[in-house]
Amino acid sequence: MKKIAIITSAFFLSIFSSCSDKFLDVNPKAALSSSTLQNKNGVNSLLVGAYSLLDGWATAEGAYRSYQVGADNWVYGSVASDDAYKGTIAGDQPPISLIEQHSIASDNVYFRGKWRGMYDGIARTNDVLQILPKAADVTDAERQQIIAEARFLRGHYHFELKKMYNNVPYIDEVVYDPNNLESTKVPNSTDIWPKIEEDLKLAYETLPTTQTQKGRATKWAAGATLAKAYLFQKKYAEAKTILEAIVASGQYKLADRYHDSFKAVTNNNIESIFEIQYSVNDGASGGENGNIGSTLNYPYGGGGVTTCCGFFQPSQNLVNAFKTENGLPMLDTFNAADVTSDQGIESTNLNFTPYAGTLDPRLDWTVGRRGIPFLDWGVHPGKVYVRDQAYGGPYSPKKHVMYRSDVGTNTFASNPRLNANNYRMIRYSHVLLWLAEIEVELNNLEAARGYVNQIRARAANPDGFVKKADGTPAANYVINQYTDPWADQATARKAVQFEQRLEFGMEGHRRFDLVRWGIAAETLNAYYAVEGNKRPYLKGVQFVKGKHEYFPIPLQEILNSTVNGQPTLVQNPQY
Repeated sequence: MKKIAIITSAFFLSIFSSCSDKFLDVNPKAALSSSTLQNKNGVNSLLVGAYSLLDGWATAEGAYRSYQVGADNWVYGSVASDDAYKGTIAGDQPPISLIEQHSIASDNVYFRGKWRGMYDGIARTNDVLQILPKAADVTDAERQQIIAEARFLRGHYHFELKKMYNNVPYIDEVVYDPNNLESTKVPNSTDIWPKIEEDLKLAYETLPTTQTQKGRATKWAAGATLAKAYLFQKKYAEAKTILEAIVASGQYKLADRYHDSFKAVTNNNIESIFEIQYSVNDGASGGENGNIGSTLNYPYGGGGVTTCCGFFQPSQNLVNAFKTENGLPMLDTFNAADVTSDQGIESTNLNFTPYAGTLDPRLDWTVGRRGIPFLDWGVHPGKVYVRDQAYGGPYSPKKHVMYRSDVGTNTFASNPRLNANNYRMIRYSHVLLWLAEIEVELNNLEAARGYVNQIRARAANPDGFVKKADGTPAANYVINQYTDPWADQATARKAVQFEQRLEFGMEGHRRFDLVRWGIAAETLNAYYAVEGNKRPYLKGVQFVKGKHEYFPIPLQEILNSTVNGQPTLVQNPQY
């Protein structure tokens, strides 16, 4: 769905003056009055505006930057985990470095950017729900669907805030009064999970199973999001019912090739359940409808993909996780030895040989590494693709990157980093692995193994391997299914969690998964203990249990919440 520029009541400011001079009474230009929007077209425009905030990007650079609010949460879910380094150079975007190093403070501009982006989206959904009753030309059926789509979006935006900050206020169209700037200054002392569930349940029960317009929420998008919310609360039975209904619908299946979930030409494919839509060359100013949240995250130079900006580099730990033994993951020993890299080796040095050990083929669709084809841009040349290898390591991100064949069609004319490669927030593979997770917790280990093996069988499809120019596999890919039953629940749980990391690496989910599984402190502190010897800035870094599971409430938002001299927002523990 293409983004449109909309000015709604969420952004209106009333300026009062005791002066009676009529020349001062000027109506704002480019502002739409409420009455103009009280019809089907106006309401739909507001709804499209609410959808447009799914990528977080709405306002001018001075308010917050696109990469603070990107839909893929690359900073908060990946760089703040064991999947990725900030990359680039030490002095570029230091607020991300502070997050990566767990030097986390409430005045970090990134936390406020994400907060504002999500609450802007919530404000737009509430505008829809407030204007809709005044639109006389909307049929009852249309009205119910508009309500359901708006509440799906509102549930999603609150969900994003909940998993980031935990203690956040819930703002609906009853709380929000466009004529009272104090109306949204409500406490964050109440758990909002029930409200998120209410929004998503209504959407799940109301929306159609398909939509004619790509990008609009469906019953199954709402259901999968609701099931995910249940998983975050360990409500396994409730989540299972919905996820099994998605499977039984027959509407989705795993794409034959893993990498078809990361290509613009296969947007909205058979595997995609909830997808953030991007478009380019559509008349939008500056190509801002492209994937602007990832605009920093491309190889830096080398005469290849782009010349900017070298951020979001995969960690050595993530690369090591793709090693296999007898075709299976090395659950406990994967990080004992490193996959060979070209760290410290110039691209002009032709003596480098890529790692010869066995690997899961998903590695080379997740990570760009020297000696392996980088999409259709040719073989990754190593160091010349990296801005500062000594600082950010030798690897490049890959999943969101455009293909050479996309340039000029699925890329913005004057900046190919703004491209139309959608972000698949929920895929059918999520559904299968969430079901595996639930079956483990219910101690149905064989059922869990069956779901995981579906994922691994797809990954083992040779047609989906990265290939050299002569058509042979680019590395020693060996991946098998689990043929032996898992010994116990703990082993099964570890295998399912490990599979989720392999399947969704560099997609912004990792830290949030670790937190909801209750293993963030032990996993990340083990990561820092080893990575500190590779990346000196990570030496001594600690994840503090009971503190770092959630990010701090932005300081400026606490100050802004003041009513009668007292803030209504309370800071998270230990910040």
